[in-house]
Order: sequence, then structure tokens, then C-alpha cells
Amino acid sequence: MENKLLLLLCLTVLNVFLVITVESLDNGLAIQPPMGWMAWERFRCNTNCTEDPDNCISEKLIVQMCDKMVAGGFRDAGYTYIALDDCWAEKRRDPLTGKLVPDRTRFPRGMKALADYVHRQGMKLGIYSDMGTKTCKEYPGSEFYIQTDAQTFADWGVDMLKLDCCYGGSGMEIGYETMGFFLNKTGRPVLYSCSYPVCLGGHVIYERVAKTCNMWRNAIDLTDSWDRVYKVIRIYGDNIGNFSAAAGPGHWNDADQLMVGDFGLSNGQQTAQIVMWAMWSVPLFMSVDLRDIGVFAEELLLNKDIIAINQDWAGSPSYRVWQDKRLPVTTDIIEGWIKHLSDGTTAIAILNGSNYGEPATVVKTPHQLGLLGNTSYIFRNVLTSEKSGPFNDTVPMKVRIPATSVYFVVATELE
Repeated sequence: MENKLLLLLCLTVLNVFLVITVESLDNGLAIQPPMGWMAWERFRCNTNCTEDPDNCISEKLIVQMCDKMVAGGFRDAGYTYIALDDCWAEKRRDPLTGKLVPDRTRFPRGMKALADYVHRQGMKLGIYSDMGTKTCKEYPGSEFYIQTDAQTFADWGVDMLKLDCCYGGSGMEIGYETMGFFLNKTGRPVLYSCSYPVCLGGHVIYERVAKTCNMWRNAIDLTDSWDRVYKVIRIYGDNIGNFSAAAGPGHWNDADQLMVGDFGLSNGQQTAQIVMWAMWSVPLFMSVDLRDIGVFAEELLLNKDIIAINQDWAGSPSYRVWQDKRLPVTTDIIEGWIKHLSDGTTAIAILNGSNYGEPATVVKTPHQLGLLGNTSYIFRNVLTSEKSGPFNDTVPMKVRIPATSVYFVVATELE
């Protein structure tokens, strides 16, 4: 009897897959890289509301962060999503309906009430699930419940789904495409964030991913350390599989959350991270306690010029165009990136990735930076608004960049 039921289940699942095409993304969202706040990096899986009521994953935390995003100007700057990560649910689904259930103690009014509150503040609510039978922290996953979960999230008024891939097993691509199909079937626009490219080690066809997901993780998980941030920068510079080319309006690479305002990065490293994220046109999701954020981090996250380059409507990819290795430590690299903007200007980022501790002096002509030769340019520093130049083939720019920091300008061609 059990074998017959298993066979029937397999045939049902197969029939569902046969009617789904991979082109399931049709929600009109993420025309520009999404921006928001996500709980994971700062608050992890803290469920102990008895001993740590101010920092546990709960309705109270989301409401407070939502209020801070509105009052602090983050919503108006473009950070409109506020997203839960793992550990929001009960450990068991509803035995009668099979639906996910928010933790009854930490989310006493339920997820629909929380979504309604977030919407009243002009914000959008994100939620988390997993393509496996359980999530990374062993809460119920969406495998075998894809249609049920998609409809549940829509009924709650959820605006974003991050679908992780722990315990995902084989056939993850089909599973993610199936979830995208059923999210669209609900009729509610839900921003769809996929994790499976990173779980598959980047061994995916990114053009196929872009037909399913609004954003997709394709590098290592970040933690609050420069080591991890710099590894992501190296991954994006190497651009294996040419994943940069797959990004554009409606579908973006996702380099993971911003560590700005947390504990592990210096001011220069925080600046370097958000600058590189802006250059790549990847989503900007903070993960910081906005109740006690420092002035430097707040101003950096709200910098209109950085945000404008990230949100530039052309969505052009940024590429690493040169590298200079420094002696005696040849793993310390100075590197240059360019990004062509929709107004005809070019953003340039020069990163001193060295942990050696010494500032780097960079002297290069515009052509050596990746711009056209036989042309003069004015540089505007994005971080200070200061202008310099003109620079050309005979007059190079010269700048001194601290270790693990960045120089960030927009170059305008002189007629």
C-alpha cells in the first residue's frame, strides 16, 4: 500500500513538472536592484525571547525595524523591503491543513497582521523558506508543499520570498522553477530570491536562472568580516560563467547582505563593500540594528550618489578591467572596475584589497583605467563630491588609497 501511495505521489509531482516551463518569472518586479533590510546577519536564529526579548526573531523586532526604516529615511531612500530569514515558524506544520505556522509566541498576531502593519508604513514584507524538507536551521521546508506554501505566503500578503537550498537534494532547479510558477499562479506579485546557484557551486546556466528568479545568490555566505567580503569581490571579479551578463532589469545577481553598521568592518571596509555592491548593480539589503546604528554607517547607507549608481536604470554590469599585484606580498592586489551609466558617464572604483596595511599610490591615465584614449575627463568623487582633472593620456590621475578601502569617482568626458 505504501509503495502504491509513493508511486501516485511521484506521478502527481511529475505531471506538475511537465506543465511548467522554465519561463515562470512574470511578476513585473525588480526593474531596478531591490533594496531593503534582512534579519539574518545581525540577528541570526535568536529565538530566545525570554532572555533576549529585544533581539529575538519576532513580530516586535520587525515592527521596530520597520518603524526605524521609515523614521530614519531609509524607506524614502529606496530600502522598501523588510525581510525575515530562517527561524520564524513553528517546528511543525498545521496537522490539518499542512500549512506553515508562524511561531505562536514570537508572532502572536500571525503573519497576516504583521504584513498589514508593514504595508501601512509603505513597506513590503519578506519571508523565508527552503527547497528542502527542512530549512538550514531545521524548521519545516517547502519540499512537497510548494503550491501550498506559495498560496499561504500570498494569502498572508507577503511581498518577497527568499528560498534557501539547505537539504535541497537533487532536482533543485526544477523545484525552484516550480515555486516560481506557483507564486505567479497566486496572482500576487512576490519578489523571488533564489539561493540554488550558490548551493550548486555556480554550475548553472544563468540565463535559465534569470527566467525564474528576480535575484539569485551566486557567491559564498557573508559574515561580518573583511575576509568574507573580499572573497566575494574576488568571485565577482573572476566572473566565472559570465554571470554578470545574465543580470538586468527584473533579474539580478545577489552578492548577499551588507555588513555596514555591524561590528567586524572598518569604515574603509564598509565603504568598499557598499561601493562594490553599487558597482555590480546587486540588491542592497542591510542587516544592521537600526535602533543604534552609528552616524558613519547611516550616512553611508543613505548616500544618494552611491544608491543612484546602484539603481541606474540601464542596469549595466561592472567589470574588473585591471589588477596590479604588489610586492613583496603578491596576493595583495590593487584593482580597477568600471561601470557605464545611462547618462553617458562612467563610474570607476579602485580597490586596495591589501591586508598588508600600507596605503597604495595609484597613478594611471584614463585609458589605463579602462576609459577611451585620446580623451580628457573630469572626475567627481562620489564620496566627497570633489572634482579633479582634467585627466588624459599625458596627465594621469594620482590617488593614495588606504589598505582595504576604495576610491570611487564618476568620469565625465570633456567635449
